[in-house]
Amino acid sequence: MGANLQVVSLTGGLLSLPQPVLQGSQVKLMFLTGTGSVLGSAEMLSPVADALQPFRFVSLAADDHRRLGTLVWERSNQNKSEQDWIEKLRAASAQQAEKRPMRFKLAGAVGLLTIGLASAAYALHFGLLK
Repeated sequence: MGANLQVVSLTGGLLSLPQPVLQGSQVKLMFLTGTGSVLGSAEMLSPVADALQPFRFVSLAADDHRRLGTLVWERSNQNKSEQDWIEKLRAASAQQAEKRPMRFKLAGAVGLLTIGLASAAYALHFGLLK
């Protein structure tokens, strides 16, 4: 059966499947990591969507557990790095948002001053003010 591993942890994961597998089914899963393949027995859980079904590991050999742990650790560090960038972008965006209102207030004040001066000049030119 063609399945794609979407998410994995030390206790289980989420598979993308063409069709759901009966909940409670005992299956053998194998997937490749950067340090080798991981082979384990798993129990299929209730599908969460048409094509997504979680599973929990029921047995993993020690070497497979080590490789899985390495994969999870690498992904968590990659996610941490991505999360750090997201936090930096949010902080920069917040600083931008704080600076904007003052700029807009200044532009508004200059605009009002310009309209006021133009109105006064118009009124003086046509003799509306005495």
